[in-house]
Amino acid sequence: MSETENKSVEITKGVNGLEKIILREIRGSSAEVYLYGAHVTSWKNEQGEELLFVSSKAIFKPSKPIRGGIPICFPQFSNMGSLEAHGFARNRVWTIDTDPPPLPPNVTNGVFVDLLLKPTEEDLKIWPHSFEYRLRVALGPSGDLMLTSRIRNTNTDGKAFTFTFAYHTYFSVSDISEVRVEGLETFDYLDNLKNRERYTEQGDAITFESEVDKIYLSTPTKIAILDHEKKRTFVVRKDGLPDAVVWNPWDKKAKAMADFGDDEYKHMLCVEAAAIEKPITLKPGEEWKVRQELSAVPSSYFSGQLDPSKVLQSS
Repeated sequence: MSETENKSVEITKGVNGLEKIILREIRGSSAEVYLYGAHVTSWKNEQGEELLFVSSKAIFKPSKPIRGGIPICFPQFSNMGSLEAHGFARNRVWTIDTDPPPLPPNVTNGVFVDLLLKPTEEDLKIWPHSFEYRLRVALGPSGDLMLTSRIRNTNTDGKAFTFTFAYHTYFSVSDISEVRVEGLETFDYLDNLKNRERYTEQGDAITFESEVDKIYLSTPTKIAILDHEKKRTFVVRKDGLPDAVVWNPWDKKAKAMADFGDDEYKHMLCVEAAAIEKPITLKPGEEWKVRQELSAVPSSYFSGQLDPSKVLQSS
């Protein structure tokens, strides 16, 4: 864990007494991550504005996943396998990793915490593979939120294992009908509302006027989410995660979810960095390392319109 001066890293109790870690950057941004699920539930900018969506009806009780924030989908995305939906990593209590293997310097800026998940005897019954999953949650000097995952096959029986993965990030938006997603134009996607049939996105930005649940394939390393009303743009940068899921449940699905408010779909959007179409296979001793970096910047204006090209072309 990084230095604890100025209480930059604090371990405390959250909802229902569950342990959580608060990261505070000296300029005022912050993040919160629960040991349950290694689940980031808050990311605030220097002004203290919440950037992630968590449902007012979220259930903070094992064995239910927390609705919102950044759930980790491992070792299975959605129902694409025999495990529970989105796998079990988000429903397990992780530990703080006090002595993680070193990461490159560009991942150690700011304040951070390292978390570790290893399978229990019960986990090995439903998914018979030994692994170590190390997650670093870091808050950079400019308030960027970075999640670095390292998954290692520690099987001693010589067996490889295969998995799918996603950072299921819920962004907070002012009004879903005023939101555009840039960077996925012309890419192929699987439509989860049409039996995962494959289509090609048209040349326009993605906008929202009904339920959307799509897996975009072989996508760029950078995606922008433009919130017209807030004049804010989220930028998702991803490394090693080729796919991107875009999801909003809209009104009917929202009403059907017990842990989601009926009208909350208007104020959230999931854009998820993922590895789904081509599952990852690790041989014993092999490690898979990926990262997601989230930033929130003021939207540029051009002729009265948001100008995402400035965001997507800048580094």
